[in-house]
Amino acid sequence: MSAMQILALRSGDRDAWMPLWRGYQTFYEVDLPEVVTDTLWSRMLNAREPVFGALAWNGETAVGLVHFLYHRNTWTVGDVCYLNDLFALPEMRGKGIGRALINHCCTAAKDAGCESVYWHTHETNSTAQALYNKVARRSGFIQYARSFD
Repeated sequence: MSAMQILALRSGDRDAWMPLWRGYQTFYEVDLPEVVTDTLWSRMLNAREPVFGALAWNGETAVGLVHFLYHRNTWTVGDVCYLNDLFALPEMRGKGIGRALINHCCTAAKDAGCESVYWHTHETNSTAQALYNKVARRSGFIQYARSFD
């Protein structure tokens, strides 16, 4: 693998980002409507939005993505950062991409004045949990969700 770089998303990165975004959806067995994808993309490029993204590059090829957002929290004075999405191409896993993307998110959040970064993963995603157990502490909280369709 050539030198990996993590770079914040740029407007010209959509074609490189899209296969990773689709791969992430495939991994979690979802197919989000195009309007969701378009909205996410525009939010990540809008300086007025607290939503951000970055790509891991192996040479000229994007091999991983991270999306994160800053928000208020009732338990802190400062904002916190939610690492919403993290994905590396299956053939590139185990090469430090996930860790580098998490570190990028944490550095950006700290630089923005956030007090912490948190994220979720599916209970069956043992590969991701192996990494997460090395780079963060498990909070013990269980997530519940309720949709309004």
